[in-house]
Amino acid sequence: MPDTAPAIDTIFDAATLLREALPQVDAVIADARGALREKVATGERISNAALEGEQHAAHALSWIATYGECLREMSNWADRLSSDGKFGEMESLILQIGAGEYLAQLQGGLIMSQGEIARLSDVGADAAKLQTEAVNKLVAQGNTDHARKRLVELMMEAQGAASYGATGLDEEFEMVRDQFRRFADDKVMPDAHGWHLRDELIPIEIINEMAELGVFGLTIPEEYGGFGMGKTAMCVVSEELARGYIGVGSLGTRSEIAAELILCGGTEEQKQKWLPKIASAEILPTAVFTEPNTGSDLGSLRTRAVKDGDDYTVTGNKTWITHAARADVMTLLARTDPDTSNYSGLSMFLAEKERGDDETPFPTEGMSGGEIEVLGYRGMKEYELGFDGFKVKGENLLGGVEGQGFKQLMKTFESARIQTAARAVGVAQSAMEYAMQYAIDRKQFGKSLIHFPRVYGKIAMMAVEIMIARQLTYFSAREKDAERRCDLEAGMAKLLAARIAWSNADNGLQIHGGNGFALEYPISRVLCDARILNIFEGAAEIQAQVIARRLLEQN
Repeated sequence: MPDTAPAIDTIFDAATLLREALPQVDAVIADARGALREKVATGERISNAALEGEQHAAHALSWIATYGECLREMSNWADRLSSDGKFGEMESLILQIGAGEYLAQLQGGLIMSQGEIARLSDVGADAAKLQTEAVNKLVAQGNTDHARKRLVELMMEAQGAASYGATGLDEEFEMVRDQFRRFADDKVMPDAHGWHLRDELIPIEIINEMAELGVFGLTIPEEYGGFGMGKTAMCVVSEELARGYIGVGSLGTRSEIAAELILCGGTEEQKQKWLPKIASAEILPTAVFTEPNTGSDLGSLRTRAVKDGDDYTVTGNKTWITHAARADVMTLLARTDPDTSNYSGLSMFLAEKERGDDETPFPTEGMSGGEIEVLGYRGMKEYELGFDGFKVKGENLLGGVEGQGFKQLMKTFESARIQTAARAVGVAQSAMEYAMQYAIDRKQFGKSLIHFPRVYGKIAMMAVEIMIARQLTYFSAREKDAERRCDLEAGMAKLLAARIAWSNADNGLQIHGGNGFALEYPISRVLCDARILNIFEGAAEIQAQVIARRLLEQN
């Protein structure tokens, strides 16, 4: 940019103003919750039919409450950094831009998706409650062209940094970030686009190196061969690996889900047998839950597991199974009680299979499969599976008791959504970095693209929303590590981070112009990869419905 702007006006204390604004935000959310509850509740019970009939309002409430949680966590982030003496100019700019923008959207309407706007009036809340001095000053002076321009100047000075703005994490986690950022830079990013274009499996050598770095045993307790680290560490690792390539960042997801299932629902014998092998990547797991025509309605699963002596015989079909061919064990959800048609008759199995290859992807007797070709999220491949007389050892019934499968799976949802949010933050970061570098290098009308307001404005908002999603994700991880219920916070983090990953990728491609539409540019891959994040681990609409119900059930 031609002239370096002066530092921001120190009189404008966004952190103090945001603290003053939060009670008004809470009041508006409480009004929205109360107004919707009157429409969908009978006494203490929420009517499913009524909630479905008020779906737009319910989802608006979810997004409004998510924005409120974002503002709270950004305020907490600023307070922590200030206490540590790390709240500098870049962090202050991120805070004021983010607070100003999110408050402005709360006042006027916030984005659920393209063409879908959530307004306070949709849920019977009074936007006038947000017309306070603190809120109005943040809206008027927070997200300005001057602030966006200055933020991008600082980002250019710090180009190549692990993150643009202090994350607020302890030094231990930043050391973990540095290690995995170097791995992503050196071993993943140079080849990721080629793997994507050729639709290849991620090389087994990469998986072996990840195993040596401890990716697959990160959160497994030490007594079972893992590192015993918490979900915050999982977030940092997932974020950096997904920044390199979402496929690599997602390799650990299957191990995380399998390990969580076994830790929460397995017998001691199952923990001793399986967890060390998962931690070392001696075995690679995959999750086998979804069926054709069921989607998110897991209660209607039809795949049968019939007791045959001490063992089980499985018959049925599964779809959208990631990394299925190369996996050694499947966490397989099947119906063991044929007289049920809901969650109660489902059981979880640790179903062993032979590892396949390109020529023979499914060599195990009683099992077949075919690849589903996809736009993005490649590197592990997606499959449809068929089971016809497939055998599972009786000792591999998770927990040793039938009918517990859905309950066991439910216990993994918090971790899975936290990890998905972290992957989304990594994808959003990747999009921003590619866009920023292109905007610096590309010259138009005698200057770099990054000097044009509509370009540096996009990049500034990318950085701001990455930090917002990151802080919400870390908060949910800390809640999980503290063994507090966090399905609401994890759902909010996943909902928001997935939208930000998509908007960053879309804006990143826009900055590339026509070149972004060319397959040779990595931003085209990032766009395809980002799109799936709003769908898996609970589509955005399902996630918003779940969040709304939780909000309405709170006392």
